[in-house]
Amino acid sequence: MTRILILGGTAEAVALAHGIAARAPGVDVVTSLAGLLDDTPDLPGRLRRGGFGGADGLIRYLADERIDVLVDATHPFARVMAATASAAACRSGVPRIKLVRPMWNRMPGDRWIVVDDIDAAVGTLKTLAPAAVLITLGSRAMESFRCIDGMRLIFRMVAPPKEPLPNPAMEVLLQRGPFDVEGETALMTDRGVGALMTRASGGGATEAKIRAARDLSLPVVMIRRPAVPEGPSAATAEGVLDWLRKGGFAA
Repeated sequence: MTRILILGGTAEAVALAHGIAARAPGVDVVTSLAGLLDDTPDLPGRLRRGGFGGADGLIRYLADERIDVLVDATHPFARVMAATASAAACRSGVPRIKLVRPMWNRMPGDRWIVVDDIDAAVGTLKTLAPAAVLITLGSRAMESFRCIDGMRLIFRMVAPPKEPLPNPAMEVLLQRGPFDVEGETALMTDRGVGALMTRASGGGATEAKIRAARDLSLPVVMIRRPAVPEGPSAATAEGVLDWLRKGGFAA
């Protein structure tokens, strides 16, 4: 029996696990989650939580669990895990493929300001100086906005931050996607949002905010996506399934 380890935490990872279960029921699937969120998606196969302890720990896990294939379906900005998966696969000889969702298409009317990191994003925001900004970077990014003043900082996230807000101008909006353009437009209009700050994550679940910003002619400060490690990659769960079939890992 082929045993596949999916490094998950994304909608694409969930879709892949279900796709394998439906189309290759003889394959044993293990999905690993980092454990950052308390909720657990509905997944077929086995589930594990927590880190591996770097590339050495992942190599041990691959050997101990007799994993035949490694699929890295983590978030496009999970650069440490992507590098760990690539190194572990190379050193262990276990075949690996990266599942990375396609980037959004830049369209006429988009006012994207693409920057390399969060420090550059904060500097750009100071220059724009909107009355309010919608920020979809997660709670870990909050500290970078400690010294921002003169604007409302609306942070949207799935789970509430575990630490006190470092800036009284911050507001937390708890919402989970997928979102639609109508709702995103209403949010930005009702809250007086003058700019959007996000990562170049791509995918359909959160594209509505990009389309709403385009329709409202709002600037979008976008942190550039890190490069994908060398090796096989696919943009969809179906693409990974095709790769698995061609490699003889799934019927």
